Amino acid sequence: MVMHFFFINRSKSLLMRASLIVLTITIASTSVLLLKADDTTTSTVSAADVSAGDWPWWRGPTRDGVAAAGQTPPTEWSATENVVWKTPISGKGHASPIVVGVRVYLPTADEAAQTQSVLCFDRHSGEPVWTTVVHEGGLSDKGNKRTTQASSTLACDGERLFVNFLNRDAVSTTAISCDGEQLWQRKISDYVVHQGYGSSPLIAGPLVIVIADNKSGGAMMGLERETGEIVWQHERPEKPNYPSPILLTIDGKERLIQVGCDLVSCFDPLTGEKVWETEGATTECVTSTVSDGEHLYTSGGYPKNHVSAVRVDGSGEVAWENSVRVYVPSMLVKDGYLYAVTDAGVAMCWKSDTGEEQWKGRLGGTFNASPVRVGETIYAINEAGTTFLFEATPDKFTMLGENSIPGEVYATPVFVGSRIYMRIAEDHDGTRQEMLYCLGKRE
Repeated sequence: MVMHFFFINRSKSLLMRASLIVLTITIASTSVLLLKADDTTTSTVSAADVSAGDWPWWRGPTRDGVAAAGQTPPTEWSATENVVWKTPISGKGHASPIVVGVRVYLPTADEAAQTQSVLCFDRHSGEPVWTTVVHEGGLSDKGNKRTTQASSTLACDGERLFVNFLNRDAVSTTAISCDGEQLWQRKISDYVVHQGYGSSPLIAGPLVIVIADNKSGGAMMGLERETGEIVWQHERPEKPNYPSPILLTIDGKERLIQVGCDLVSCFDPLTGEKVWETEGATTECVTSTVSDGEHLYTSGGYPKNHVSAVRVDGSGEVAWENSVRVYVPSMLVKDGYLYAVTDAGVAMCWKSDTGEEQWKGRLGGTFNASPVRVGETIYAINEAGTTFLFEATPDKFTMLGENSIPGEVYATPVFVGSRIYMRIAEDHDGTRQEMLYCLGKRE
């Protein structure tokens, strides 16, 4: 891999500011409010003006599939029961919604109109607020028939929305204001479609980090959030791969982790410097990596199925590995145990340091969406719209409930303010119609 730095003009000053931010956090983390939670909580997750109770990006506020504490979302629902509102979505997409403040945002692609857009809805009523068309024409008809042209979840820093789209055989990142105004657009890489594209942007300090792994060799970039200027850039291997970049805390430092292309790679998110890189992943991965501070837990599906625990110290040591197919749904880690839902619909629990299987339980159906943990309960929705609730405990597999809204589900539901926001494609008299549901206990 080749790495390029851009030390000119605003980019140079940005790196200097980034260093100052890191220094400020190291000396006194309470001096900078980075992730707000009613003005009582600080975090170094990102310099984003969003509440800890929001769901501002892929995998939630802490980027690990864990919902904010203290929520009591419904445990029973149907297409009519505990539905606060539902609203139709134009076009098609597999991206999850995000919720920031009083708005819900999500991307969509209208193949008939040949547009890729970002939609905004009122969080409390579901009423449409605005639609911004990002691309007209240039949609791809290649790849897996089950993919969409809007599979990347948005990220929001409280002022801007960032979205990745594959268009005209290239991946671009676009910044849009929270009022729907397009601010800038940056081409990341040409893109040769194998299965499709679905990597989501990552906010890290003053940057938004994006990646476009593909068979022609892609790129990973750190872009200035305000302008889209390139701060750092890596060329990537000529291999297909699909995960979103993820930010994890390792030895007290925030690290950018990317898996796949037969590698596990660790970078400084602000400078792009490679901290270490080792084997420990397969070629094609989809899931977002989780960590317990000692291991990174990776999973993949081609050319082999695997779940592995790679030490975070860069030694290259793989503590354990198995051949379970957890290809698409991302995993969860809690109190020394790793929880997963396989693509084929089996819930599993392993001891995280040894890989010893604690239990497995049949859920049923095919899974694409990732499980989410809310307190001590894991919610996992299958492709047919059935959500299974089971306990996040290593003692035994305990099913707590099962609810269904018939349809087609690829997007991971999000949990905000004790409500569930869910993207479902329903059959309306023989016509596919995507719907955005808000589920909650009626007040």
